Amino acid sequence: MSIPAQSSGAPDAAPDGPEDRLRRFATIWSRTIFPSTATSLTRPEFEQHLLPLARTLSETLHARPFDPAAATPVGGALVAAHCTDPDALSSTLGVVDSYLVLYCGSNGPVALATEESRSRCARIQHAVAAGFTQALRERTLAEQEAIARSALAARSQAEQALHATEARFRAVFKDAAIGIGIADLDGNVLEVNDTLTRMFGGLENHVLSHRVNEWVHPEDSPQVWKYYNELVRGEREHYRVEKPYYRNDGTVLWTNLTVSLLRDSEGRPEYQLALLEDTTERRLLNLRLRYEATHDALTGLPNRTLFFERLEKALAAGDGSRFGLCYLDLDGFKAINDSLGHAAGDRLLVEVADRLQSCATAPGEMVARLGGDEFVALTTSFDTPAEVDELACRILGALGTPIRLDGRELTVRGSVGVVEGPAGERSAAEVLRSADITMYRAKSAGGNRFELADAEADARAITRHGLTTALPAALERGEFFIEYQPLVHLGDGTVHGAEALVRWCHPQHGVLGPDRFIALAEHTGLIVPLGRWVLEESVRQANFWQERHTDGGPLRINVNLSPAQLHHPHLVAETVEVLERSGLEAGALCLEVTESALIGADEDLLKPLRQLAEMGVDIALDDFGTGYSNLANLRRLPVSVLKLDRSFTQGMQTHPADPVDLKIVEGIVSLAHSLDLAVTVEGVETGAQAEQLRQLGCDTAQGWYYARPGAPDRIHSLLLADAV
Repeated sequence: MSIPAQSSGAPDAAPDGPEDRLRRFATIWSRTIFPSTATSLTRPEFEQHLLPLARTLSETLHARPFDPAAATPVGGALVAAHCTDPDALSSTLGVVDSYLVLYCGSNGPVALATEESRSRCARIQHAVAAGFTQALRERTLAEQEAIARSALAARSQAEQALHATEARFRAVFKDAAIGIGIADLDGNVLEVNDTLTRMFGGLENHVLSHRVNEWVHPEDSPQVWKYYNELVRGEREHYRVEKPYYRNDGTVLWTNLTVSLLRDSEGRPEYQLALLEDTTERRLLNLRLRYEATHDALTGLPNRTLFFERLEKALAAGDGSRFGLCYLDLDGFKAINDSLGHAAGDRLLVEVADRLQSCATAPGEMVARLGGDEFVALTTSFDTPAEVDELACRILGALGTPIRLDGRELTVRGSVGVVEGPAGERSAAEVLRSADITMYRAKSAGGNRFELADAEADARAITRHGLTTALPAALERGEFFIEYQPLVHLGDGTVHGAEALVRWCHPQHGVLGPDRFIALAEHTGLIVPLGRWVLEESVRQANFWQERHTDGGPLRINVNLSPAQLHHPHLVAETVEVLERSGLEAGALCLEVTESALIGADEDLLKPLRQLAEMGVDIALDDFGTGYSNLANLRRLPVSVLKLDRSFTQGMQTHPADPVDLKIVEGIVSLAHSLDLAVTVEGVETGAQAEQLRQLGCDTAQGWYYARPGAPDRIHSLLLADAV
């Protein structure tokens, strides 16, 4: 019976609390292995002895980082408690496999996923078995030393005390739990005990009819027979190896073999004494645990661990060998999980795994599941360029047939990144990274296709990733700065204001324009704090200009607003706060929003822009003409400025100007003015352009003809004598 848990008042001691579940696990464990122990403890005492070991297993299961080696001492503690019977280990592993996750899986600070908990449990079993094996081996070797000394004493003192020594030797020899054999130096087997006979099949004459050097096995390590020859020549006193034997029925017996040299009273080599410990079941258990640790529990495919072992082996091969790798990610798998459930998704993954296995059946080919819906296929040969392309086509072809699931036919598509090359040039991690990058190129190209790895594309992707991860710290370290490009009145050539353009002074890549990092900032969400910083700095600078600009009207500042900022709930409040803190009038601020961000915009999105416009902030529709918006929609947008995209004015750089471009711009300007909208033109690079745009009625312009973006102190002092 189990010992009741003492009440401590703590939550863990409550019924069905972590401590109570731990005690129940210890109770099941003690009842299972107590009959096979040789301990003097009572069963309740034995249960108390197992309780701290159970706690070690539970803590190892939940440890972060996870280290299964922490469970190794548990196996040694079982041996120390005289649980040396093989059934004790087998029963312990069965209890751990069946009950550890059940009773202790929720005892940790964070609940473990089922797949992760089962994987950890399997590795904990492996560690316990290893600790048990090591402790039992050390105990056995100690016994072996005693047996060897007894055997030597029995032989060397035969004439002095033959009867007494023979009786002691026979007692040890006959009743030993390990196999013992004695042979002469020619290898003739002279005597074997009952344990060794049973290990080889139970027929003593079959064992005695063999010579030691006849027991050769293909899996013998190279040192076995080298050690043997050195021992029979008297050059070595003993050796220990792991050695397999064939039994009489053809099955394989695995042993830990210790062979010692017995000398006569004159010190001359006379006999060899072999001690054999049967490790067959333990080896099979280790192989099973190894399989579970290197194969995916859901699909049965090799997992990431085994795949990396095979890939590293392929990359380390010489002789001009090559490798090919296909990295597959299913397209739209998340939608299947979300709509049909994870159970259906799992069945889909099993079907995909079966199809992929049928694609990689040639020698040197393997398929593995890396996790989720990511699979990889590897091929090795001297002609992999053609083979890996063919393998990728076979994979996509195998996915082409719809999969029937719960009465539905699901079409499965995949994106494949292909890497091929000679072995020895790249590490496994580099190869897999290149395949992953290439796979995402295939996915961004529409999916259901494969792409070949490209070193330049890999470098660009790695650079993008590096910039993405560096963005948050860059904002904190003050690596961003703003350049200002003047906005010029086309009528008189005076500076009307400036557009704020953010730059990144990167420690390794130098000064980066917004085209290199704005999209990354939007993807990561950093665009919101970055945009706020740009607004604060630009408004502060504009207020500084106004304090110095006493010879004309106020200089306006144009600040770009990203789609993510448009959706931010505090856009209006933060803008008001920035203006009030700086002292800048709302009419001196113009927020630029791209036309594409407002296509199909509903009233909820337009509401903050309307509020800002009512405060006096100008709203400019940037890149006008690049989208597909209905011109009639301009009436409902709270904008006061149209910024024509540079594509409309490129035809005006030469003389005479393109008449089609002139008509288009003339029509847009006429429409804008009829709606009381000002028109700003971007990308003005020549005087001819500027004059033509002035004649067409455009209000303001910016471009390299006037000035390139630069430091803020250039705006006030800029001379525009030739701008008219």
